[in-house]
Amino acid sequence: MRGAPTILHLDMDAFYASAEQAAKPSLRGKPVIVGGLGPRGVVATASYEARVFGVHSAMAMAQARRLCPNAAFLIPRFALYRKVSDSVMRLLHTLSPLVEPLSLDEAFVDLEAGGTEATVEAARAVGERLRTDIRAVTGLTGSVGLAGSKMLAKIGSEQAKPDGLVIIEPGTERDLLGPMSVRTLPGVGPATAETLRRAGIHTVAETREAGEAELVRLLGRAHGTSLFLMAEGRDERPVVAERDAKSISAEDTFDVDVTDRTRVQLEIARLADRCVRRLREAGRSGRTVVIKVRRYDFSTLTRSETLRGPTDDPGVVREAAARLIDSVDTTAGVRLLGVGVSGLADYTQEDLFAQAAQAAQAAQAAQAAHEALEGAGHPPGPERPEAVGERAEEASEGAGKPRHWLPGTDVRHTEYGAGWVQGSGVGRVTVRFEEPWSRPGRVRTFAVDDPALEPSEPLPLLRPDAGPGPAPQGEAADPSPDGTADPAESMGQGPREAEGPDGSAGAGGGPGQGPGQPVTSRP
Repeated sequence: MRGAPTILHLDMDAFYASAEQAAKPSLRGKPVIVGGLGPRGVVATASYEARVFGVHSAMAMAQARRLCPNAAFLIPRFALYRKVSDSVMRLLHTLSPLVEPLSLDEAFVDLEAGGTEATVEAARAVGERLRTDIRAVTGLTGSVGLAGSKMLAKIGSEQAKPDGLVIIEPGTERDLLGPMSVRTLPGVGPATAETLRRAGIHTVAETREAGEAELVRLLGRAHGTSLFLMAEGRDERPVVAERDAKSISAEDTFDVDVTDRTRVQLEIARLADRCVRRLREAGRSGRTVVIKVRRYDFSTLTRSETLRGPTDDPGVVREAAARLIDSVDTTAGVRLLGVGVSGLADYTQEDLFAQAAQAAQAAQAAQAAHEALEGAGHPPGPERPEAVGERAEEASEGAGKPRHWLPGTDVRHTEYGAGWVQGSGVGRVTVRFEEPWSRPGRVRTFAVDDPALEPSEPLPLLRPDAGPGPAPQGEAADPSPDGTADPAESMGQGPREAEGPDGSAGAGGGPGQGPGQPVTSRP
């Protein structure tokens, strides 16, 4: 571990929700919750205004609705988030060649490898410049932690939230960590925390005082030794520029357990197609096809088949997945299905020859399954928010209308222009027409099959002609372009008759906490 603060950790503030507020002027300063909207959905991100009510990531969406019923509940739009993330990652790569992305909104940077002087002043200047550049390029805010190790840099960014910067200077590590929960340390999950709790260990200071020998006795040599070093503030993990994926997969959890055998087969075919799409986007091919089945009683099993050569052919993966699911009894009910490909390799020309025979044999069956799937409709909302966003993206790619207008979906009307879906139900869809750089827009209601309304791609968060970006999210938005909008509309609520059965059409207000925390330094 280096003493100087040469490791930077960036964590975008409430990333998905902040991006939605930046994209939708009417939602700025209001609670926004992004995630899966079905009964088994989970929260991906909650805005700071929603967190005041106790909503947090990984919470069941049903509980989030009870805690904050007036929030805007939106599907994720990963096409937009990826574009914003790419812009942020490009900024990080200007600081150093060693950038370790952890997710779309989080990364470590080794500043020393980029030539930054190993001093507190130099690190602070880089962190402040990065935060300024992120706001200028994306219109969003990020929090920065700077320290001599990855663990401490991440703790610093957590303390800096929202929209702040914290430097943990050499020599302060033990005092800083001491009163914190042992769950703060990397590698301490619920099971480890429970083991330590039974031994009377709750804080990092108590972990340190227990000693290495006691931790090894409780947790085993590898885990116990590592935990003791972390409690001492010592973290030797380097910033790793590339993380090679071991597998690529896609899975869905269903609102109601699936018992129909044909439905199970069609779902496996659709998941195989989605998995291959991800595989191709990553420029990879794989040799082993894996299916995952979680039954009604939560028991989970996997089956795999290794092919003669690596493939990224949808017909080949679909056929292999179909063979695997045929060996599994699903008559009692299936809660979750997944399809993955492992044994990844960079795509090469030789792959084509390994695929050819299998692809030819699979083509007819694959086409039949695909056509049957298209006629079967989409299943109920999945648990993972990624799957919700992917279905919305799939819907927008086709020439026809999506079967369901999900809240948050981008649309365009031939007369009114760009907008987004607030909610739908009883044959109607409510759309608010506004752009990221406009004032809050008007709400209008249409028939779900209105030919003038089409799905569209997300608009950029900043005006393409380099005009002013979104208003700061802590500022109150004007009620409408002419200041005369109905109060219900200014709260993000469409006409009552257009709300869906789950009441997800609206966005409510409430006490909030926006960004704007001053830059601080840990002495």
